[in-house]
Amino acid sequence: MYAPLQTIPVLDMGVEPFLVLLVTALAGGAFGAALGALPSFVFTGFVVLLGEGVGILQGQLNGLDAINGSLAAGITGTLGFGMVVGPHVAFAGGVAASAYVGKKYPEMNPNGWDYHLGKDISSAFGTKPDILAVGALFGALGMLITQIAGGLGFPTDNIALSVFLTAMIARVVFRYPLIGSPAGDGLLDMGPFERNEPREQPDDVPEGNAGRLAVEPWLGHQYKWLNVTVIGVVGGILGGYIWLETGSVFLGYGISAASLLFLNLGVAKIPVTHHLTLIGVVGAMIAAPMVGGELVPLLAAGVFGALSGVVGEGAQRIFYSHSGTHVDPPAMAIASIMFVVGVLYLLGLLPNAGYLGL
Repeated sequence: MYAPLQTIPVLDMGVEPFLVLLVTALAGGAFGAALGALPSFVFTGFVVLLGEGVGILQGQLNGLDAINGSLAAGITGTLGFGMVVGPHVAFAGGVAASAYVGKKYPEMNPNGWDYHLGKDISSAFGTKPDILAVGALFGALGMLITQIAGGLGFPTDNIALSVFLTAMIARVVFRYPLIGSPAGDGLLDMGPFERNEPREQPDDVPEGNAGRLAVEPWLGHQYKWLNVTVIGVVGGILGGYIWLETGSVFLGYGISAASLLFLNLGVAKIPVTHHLTLIGVVGAMIAAPMVGGELVPLLAAGVFGALSGVVGEGAQRIFYSHSGTHVDPPAMAIASIMFVVGVLYLLGLLPNAGYLGL
């Protein structure tokens, strides 16, 4: 789980607190569907920036009474990573809504989207009740997965895990292939995309989108192995530096998430970096108590950022490129890397588990 999010096992909750959480998650998921998955995640970035900024200000003012010590954690954890715009609620609701729209309303393609419409996470779906209902149900499901996994002490980032699982469940519910049939030389081959080859088999292609590409990478400007490694080093170092200088684990993540506003507005080649900056912080957190100073933790942050970029790219090639809905590569990278970190920490092989509350 994210450190600011205080996960209480659902079985230990009273009825009323659980119902409050459930009702709010339903609303948060519907909100994500109304705005669209990517716009809702941009708001995650804005809220996290606000919460972490308040936390830094609080530290600079040495706990002045004017700044409530619980305020920063409340903004980041309860709102940014909670039921309002938490990725496991709002983003997950938006992703599921896109999957539903791809099957139910193939004519809804206002942006000229040339992938399967179920992957269009940048469009808002407004106020159509059935679409909002799908978002609401998956927002609640995302909350439940996160709460249960956190309550069981599952050693990973359970928000990221929930984002992945809800997206895969949406594929099952709306009858998309879990992985899809790869073109070219297997799941990892992006050659058909580079050659602009169309899909030969219609399988899950809705009417009106039958000319989609045989392979649809998550980001056409961010998929080559060397490229994702380099941007991973850059993002990881910046995330690590922000943590070293401010003590904020999530400020870099917030900056990265907020930067996706420009991607959503259509600015070409904006990179997606929140998994790079966040995992970069983890590298710095692990290295700092082992070696001291700042240079080695900063370099470790770059290595971890590169690792996150490569893992995310491998995940998108397997889970995203060959089926018809969005399954989030950054979430997969964060969940898988943090699982390894969590297990190694529990085995006593690491000095800490990064930001995990283990």
